[in-house]
Parts: sequence; C-alpha cells; structure tokens
Amino acid sequence: MSRNATSQSADGLLADLRREVDGEVRFDPGTRGAYSTDASNYRQVPIGVVVPRTVVAGARAIEICARHRAPVLSRGGGTSLGGQGTNAAVVLDWSKYCNRVVSVSPKNRTCVVEPGIALDDLNRHLAEHALQFGPRPSTHGQCTIGGMIGNNSCGASAQLHGKTADNVSRLEIVTYGGLRAWLGRLDEAELTERIEFGGQLSDLCRRLREVRDRYQDEIRRRFPDIPRRVSGYNLDSLLGDDFDLAGLLVGSEGTLATVLHAELDLVPVVPAKAMLALGYDDIAAAADAVPRILAHCRPVQVEAIDDELVHFMREQGQHLGSVAMLPRGRSWLLVQFGGDSTESADRQLAELLRALGKSTSDGDVAVSDDPEQEQRMLNAREAGLGVTANPPDMPESWEGWEDSAVAPEVLGDYLRDLLGLFDEYGYERPALYGHFGHGCVHVRIPFRLKTARGVETFRDFVRSAADLVTAHGGSLSGEHGDGQARGELLERMFGPRIVTAFAEVKAAFDPADRMNPGKVVAPHRVDEDLRLGADYRPSTPRTFLGFPDDGGSFTRAAQRCVGVGNCRRSTGGVMCPSYMVTREEEHSTRGRARLLFEMLHGHADSPVQDGWRSTAVRDALDLCLACKGCKSDCPAGVDMATYKAEFLAQHYRHRIRPRTHYSLGWLPVFAQLARHAPGAVNLAMRTPVIADLGKRLAGIAPERTPPPFAHRGFRQEWQRRGPAPAPGDRNAVLLWPDTFTEHFEPRIARSAAALLEDAGLRVAVPDDPVCCGLTWFSTGQLNTAKRVLQGSLRTLRPWLEAGTPIAGLEPSCSALLRSGSRELLPDDEDARRLRDQFATFAEVLQARAPEGWRPPQVGGRAIVQQHCHQHAVLGFDADAQLLDRAGLDADVLDSGCCGLAGDFGFERGHHEVSMACAERVLLPAVRSASQDTAVVADGFSCREQIRHGEPERAPVHLAELLGSRLLDDY
Repeated sequence: MSRNATSQSADGLLADLRREVDGEVRFDPGTRGAYSTDASNYRQVPIGVVVPRTVVAGARAIEICARHRAPVLSRGGGTSLGGQGTNAAVVLDWSKYCNRVVSVSPKNRTCVVEPGIALDDLNRHLAEHALQFGPRPSTHGQCTIGGMIGNNSCGASAQLHGKTADNVSRLEIVTYGGLRAWLGRLDEAELTERIEFGGQLSDLCRRLREVRDRYQDEIRRRFPDIPRRVSGYNLDSLLGDDFDLAGLLVGSEGTLATVLHAELDLVPVVPAKAMLALGYDDIAAAADAVPRILAHCRPVQVEAIDDELVHFMREQGQHLGSVAMLPRGRSWLLVQFGGDSTESADRQLAELLRALGKSTSDGDVAVSDDPEQEQRMLNAREAGLGVTANPPDMPESWEGWEDSAVAPEVLGDYLRDLLGLFDEYGYERPALYGHFGHGCVHVRIPFRLKTARGVETFRDFVRSAADLVTAHGGSLSGEHGDGQARGELLERMFGPRIVTAFAEVKAAFDPADRMNPGKVVAPHRVDEDLRLGADYRPSTPRTFLGFPDDGGSFTRAAQRCVGVGNCRRSTGGVMCPSYMVTREEEHSTRGRARLLFEMLHGHADSPVQDGWRSTAVRDALDLCLACKGCKSDCPAGVDMATYKAEFLAQHYRHRIRPRTHYSLGWLPVFAQLARHAPGAVNLAMRTPVIADLGKRLAGIAPERTPPPFAHRGFRQEWQRRGPAPAPGDRNAVLLWPDTFTEHFEPRIARSAAALLEDAGLRVAVPDDPVCCGLTWFSTGQLNTAKRVLQGSLRTLRPWLEAGTPIAGLEPSCSALLRSGSRELLPDDEDARRLRDQFATFAEVLQARAPEGWRPPQVGGRAIVQQHCHQHAVLGFDADAQLLDRAGLDADVLDSGCCGLAGDFGFERGHHEVSMACAERVLLPAVRSASQDTAVVADGFSCREQIRHGEPERAPVHLAELLGSRLLDDY
C-alpha cells in the first residue's frame, strides 16, 4: 500500500492555490487517480495537481505549498521508470501550458525553453535552423525537456551527442525556500565572488563548495568512468575547472529544485544517415563485438536487440516489417552512421565493414541508407518497453532493473553474469536490448509482484544485481534515474560517504525535504509503495465482454498500460485524439487506464471509491472517441474503446441512459423505420422548429445536421436484379450492407458491386437485413449488441458454412466484425467463421480479382482520410495498392481521427472537441486541396465531418471513386 499524505491542511492549501495561482487546481478523485503513478512499479496518490499557465504561476504554487509545508513534485511527460514521477505531494504538471520556446540563437546554437515542452515539439521548432537538441529517448514524442533534465535522459543519440547533462548550459530554478536564480558554470574566481556577495544563492554555493572540498577524492574514486553513469547526484560536475551548478541539478529528479527555464546547447541535424545491421549468435556475442566497432568508427548510435524481443514482436504482430529487415542471426547490432551526404554516411559504413572483414553480401549483414527503412529498423528497438510488458508465453514483466550500464569493454561479460543471475533467481529468460554502444542494457523481468514471496525475491534480486553491476565498474542506472527503484541501492554502488554527500547537497537545496521526498536521498525502500504488492486485491467483476486477450479478465486488461505515454504525443498517428486537443492527462489513454485501475479498488487508499458507478471514470471516458487508435499505436496494446464499452454497460446497468444512447445507439432500428417514408423524415429533420426539438430530445448537438436518409436502399434493389449466386458458388462474394451504406449512401454499395463484378466476381447480398451491432456496442448496450450480431450470424449461416468471402464497405462495421465480435462472442463458432471470411472490399479485390484485372483508370490527385479503424484493425495496404493501380497520386494524410467518430461528434457537448480534432490536420488539408483533387474517405463519419466542416467539398468512398464510371451498366 502506498504511503499517502494526510489531508489535515488540504482544504486550506486548495483554497490558497485556487485564489493565488494562475492555473488549474485540481484535488478531485479523478485527477488524483490519473496522476497516482508514472511508468514505474510505484504508486503514490497525490494530494492534488496544479497545472500552471505560466512559469511565474508555477513558482507561486511552490511558494504556497511551502507556506503549508506540503511536498511538491514537478512532472513533465510522466514516463519515469524509477518512481520519481509519483509522490504523495502536490504535483505540478508543466506540460499543458508551460511549453514555449522562449528564444533561439542559431549563431550560438542555443535556445531557452520552458520545462513543459516535449522534445519532438522542440525539435520541430528548431528544424528551420537545421538544429536539434541532441539526446533523444525512445519517448521523444511525449517526454518533456523538464523531465529529461530531471532524469538526465539519453536515448540512442547520446552515442554521438551525450547525455542531457552534456547539453544543458544554464537553468533557471526555484527552490522550496524561495530562491529563484539562473545557475550555470562558474570558475573558481566567479565562485568565490558569488559566495562573498551574500544572500541565499551565496549560502547555497558556499555549502556546495564545502561538499566538493570535503568529498572530492572520494568522488573521483567512487564515480565510475563510463559513458552512462546516471545514478546519484552529479557531484563530479563540481570538480575540475568549472563549478557546474546546472550539471549538478540535471538528473536530480526534482529533489533539489524546480526548473522554470532551461538554456540548452544545440547540435546540427545530421543531413544523411546510413544503417548497418549485424547478426550474432547471441546477445553476449553482440556485446563482445561493440569495442571493436567503436575502435573503427564514430557512429550516431549503436543499438542492440535479441531474438527474444523479436519473438515477442512476432507473437504480438508488431513491427513485422522491421523484423523482416534483420539479417541472419539470433541477436543484432544496429549501427547508424551520419554525414553531410549519403555518400559520406555510406563511406563510413563501408569502411567499418572492411575493418570487420565483412561484406554486404554476407547473410548476417544488412544495410540501408533510406531514412524510412532505417526508422523502421529502429522502431523495433524503440518498441522494446511496450512489447516486453505483456510477453507471450511468459508472466507479466516489469521494470526494476531495466537500465543498468557498464563500460562497453566489459558489456559481454556483464551480460553473461546477468543471465546467470536470472537463472539463480528462477526468472524466465527475458528479452535484452539497449544502447550497447554506451554499455546500457534494457530489460523487463518477470518479477512476481503480487505475493509476499515474489516481492521479497524481487528485493533480493535487485540488491544482488546492484552488487553485480558495481563489481563490473558500472552504474545502477544508465538513463532512467534512481527514484525509488534504485535510491535505496545507491550506497551499494557509491559507498556510505558519497551517500552522505548526496544528503548534504539535498540539505543545501531543500533542508525541509519537501521536494519530491523519498527519492534519491532518504529513499523509500525498493519494495514499498508498489503499484501491485502483496496487499493488492482488486475486484474481479463479471463482464459483458470476453476480453480473450487478457484471459477473460477486465482486471488484467486494466493493468496493460505501462505508462510509456505514447498517447500523450501532440501529433502523428491516431492515438490519442482527445489528448491532442485538450492536453489533459485524464483524456489520454494512459490517464483513463490509470482511472480504471483505481476503480477496481486494488488498494484501500484509491481515490476512486465508487466502482462502476464512478462519475470520475465516466467523465474521463466521455471524451474517448472510441477510435481504437490505442489498439494499434499503444505498445502495450491497450484497447480503450472496448474498455469504454464495458464501463458504459456496467455504469448504466439498470439505470436511465443518456439520450444519445437511445437515439443514436438505436439508429439501425430507426433507419429501418425511416425507409418507409424517407422523404417525410428528411423534411422533418430540416424543418427548423421540428429539427431543433428533435435534436434536443435526442441529445444531438445543435450545431449538427443529421444526414438525410436515402430514398431507396441497396439490398432490395440488388435482389431485384435477378438470379444471384448461391452460397458456395464459384467466384461468389457476399457484400455486407451495413446500416450507413444501406440507408444513407447506397450509391457506394452499387459502385462496389460494379467493381467486384467488373473483376469477375459474382455479388450477392443477404436475404434479410443484417447489422453488426456497432451502435449498441459503442454506447455500451452490449447485451443488445450481442443479440443483434447473433441474429445477423443466423442470416449469414449458409454463407458461413460455405466459406464464401464477405466484403465490407464501412470501416467501423468491418472492424467490429473482424475484431469486436471476438469480444462480444468469443466462443461462438459462427462468429469465428465470420472473422475468418470477412475482408474489406479492397482486400477482396486484391485477393480474388484475376491476375490481369485492372481497376478503372481514374488518374489525378487525391487526398485520403484513413479511417481510424482501418489504421488500428483492418489495415490499409490493399486500399493503397488499389489507389496506385487506378493511377491516382494519393496523399494519405497523417491526420488521425476525424473527430466525428460515430455518435461522438453528434452528441451534445462534444462539438468543440470533435471539430478541434478535425482542425488539427484533416480540414486544413481539405481546404488547401485544389478543386480537382478528390477527397477520399471510406468512413461514413469521416465524410460527414468533412461535409460539416467544408460543405462545398464532396468526399467519396474509394469504391465510389473507382466504381462510379461503371454504374451506367447497373
């Protein structure tokens, strides 16, 4: 159970913060639950969270906390793996507002930034100057500069550019005692002058000089001379010609002071790169090869992955393209070179191969100078944390000894000893990978953290591992920092005198021990405050859905999130659209997963006490668009759309639901009724008084206009054409007439049928109406969704028994049939057959059209909005191939979710977020496209959103774009 602060003065603290701080002050259960852990094994429920709008407001919040003696934790991306990002404190989240680039000096290659800016956002800002901040952790899309300073982050690029400490010039800080100052490097004369000047800063400098003078010999003796010593305070930065106060603060994990601004040293962007992949018999042999490689070149990075990591990726279907690019071997080194030109990078690669006696024709060698291919190779390495979290054929794996480091010269021997230590403690062989050019090893270990014996073994193991890495002259941490995971072990590495020196530094900055207490100095034990632990006993509720990938357990599904925070990226991919526009932790996949974890009440101190009835969880899930982006983009495979459906089913069980659950959730039924008089219904929906009243009653946003019903559906029209193929007939394909296509845009189905028949296939449609149950699924009416899907399966039974391929047109319905049906009906054989036989219409054409067939040659340009469910579940390769074969110059937008997302954008209260999602990329791209550029969007929601945002444009389904020319024959 975590140690939590008492709330004796919480009300007064809350009142003062709200009155005096320009920011968002939140002490509510939902916020506290979302911030209760980071990416580590540890959990401490915060007192509350402050989101300052300015750095001045942040400093003011610290002053108020000091007045109340409340501890403070500064937090950026919240991706810390050592527990330094969680505490029973007032959390300052700098990432939402304090993320400005204050200034850039291209001439001096420096910039000044606020602490909350994410690394990728900073580097995008610097791109016009061909500059970048050198260190690049694998969490570069979401880690903040403040967090990188706190942890002394590195990443693969540190091979060339060094650690964060090597790239920070000055820091503006504020201490708990109120000192606010810029700190940097001082020579001895400047240090003496500063001490003689008087005041708080002078006293601080005097005490730090005393620490240096008292312990300098011990520092030189006990600090390992290796590239990746990140553990402990950087006392060595006080030695030598410069008394580097900024260097001391980097890596101090917010335990000494809070950073308000940082002046960073920048490096030029490397114009061209080349990648060399080398295969080895095992991971230790790969490590043995590193010193020889480094003796012959100065690479940008030297990364390693082993066969176990590759096995995990294959079993989970992740990064298969990356894996396919690897040469022969059971472990691999990825050596990247940089130069002013491709020729320069290629020349360095060739020189290393010659020095190693290798050739590009060798089976254990692969090379590339194509940036996209190189990134695909590196994606496999960057995915390590996620794919090792829930590995196949192994228990759950955890951090805790995930980034030890030694000199590259002894790395192979260290790995052999570490593998022996795994065997000694009975741990299954985990995957090993890391930054081998700097001797840094990453691993997640199958610790048993839910039993007393397992926790005791975990504690004994990390103590033994600390002794092992110290014996090899290494560091407990090579880039993730100490926090609680390694704070207790520092004495084993540095000895008691250096640990005493750490305590004296802490006392100089923070004598009250209120800045992120319990980390680094006077640390909590490594086996305290565990997110799981021997006292973890969550509820195990009966569920509507099957959760087959989690052993049928919602509880296990809610534990999937490992906190890596890919869902907190500001751009790129699909996950997570609500976070991209609100910048709220509770609106990220991670924040929601944390709340579901707390809701299950595994610990008595959980801030979420009302289980499935929780309004905090409901509100956090309210802005989940159910885009399923997390299902593919989250490295841990979190599927928040499915979790939301289960939560809604439980939350509203035997209760009155929101109005949209009845209106939009039952849309297929209303659509069937409307087909008897579509003209009258459409007229009513466009008559102002009636339409306004109807939208209010239905819970629909007043800004939205419902789409008109078609005057004639596709299914009955097609059945009137005459004899249709029977189940099992040669070249037969059954076209699935989903609700949206059938009742709103049947022209798409006609176009698809024309294309399929043009390709020599015979098209049939079901005898009776069918529905996948999507609208009931997304609104959490899961029993109804099951009944609807079971009814459709009965209608399809002859086709399922015959093995006839079934083609889908609407991506959201197709995704439910291919994936969601497994959650709804995990043990139903007909549902399994449907999943096996179902394909998108583009996939059917790709697989079953005769070899010589070509689609109509449309030509011209197109911008393509890929539906979220195509991205997450269905894939887009067949569509991309079809676009290319039709002669289209297609630009597939990296626009993420359109924002309408089925019923989401129609629901009252969602319009602002819905349109903000569309305005990120999609609608600006539509506006900038010329009038002769086709706008392609297979999703009904995507097309509706485009029509709503840009009424003058007419988006089309791919089938409509290609098949419309054939309709004259139908």
